[in-house]
Amino acid sequence: MKTFKLIALEIVDDGNTLNVPLEDGLIINKENERSTWILEAYTTTALYDYFKRIHDQNREVIVQAVITKLENDPAFFQTKIAVITKFEHHISVLFEGQLRRNRSDYSELLLDSLLEKGLGGQALLVEFKEKMKSKPKLKIKNTSPST
Repeated sequence: MKTFKLIALEIVDDGNTLNVPLEDGLIINKENERSTWILEAYTTTALYDYFKRIHDQNREVIVQAVITKLENDPAFFQTKIAVITKFEHHISVLFEGQLRRNRSDYSELLLDSLLEKGLGGQALLVEFKEKMKSKPKLKIKNTSPST
């Protein structure tokens, strides 16, 4: 197993993103035959009902995680919430899932979003270069993970 610091976390749910304010976070690559990752978000109790609803519905959610350094590109994981633990002022949300290798490349996601906006030719190139420098958050399509 390998353990990393979780720096930032967003939930991508029905085309919307929710920035999860982290008090602390951890991500573990279990390095098992199922390529399982575990992400723990230690966050505000204000999000308890939101996460409890997802957990109770046994829904999968895409999480966009920045690992180790804020400058790193986000990695995308297809997850389910395994456990929610409530503390006095915080909650711990444990996600379990797989890395979405086929959609985790930021440049590919960016290009896809610019093409969906109808950009082409020189306008596409200019916008692509600008966005690669500024690295804005991207919404992603809910496609199934690679196996």
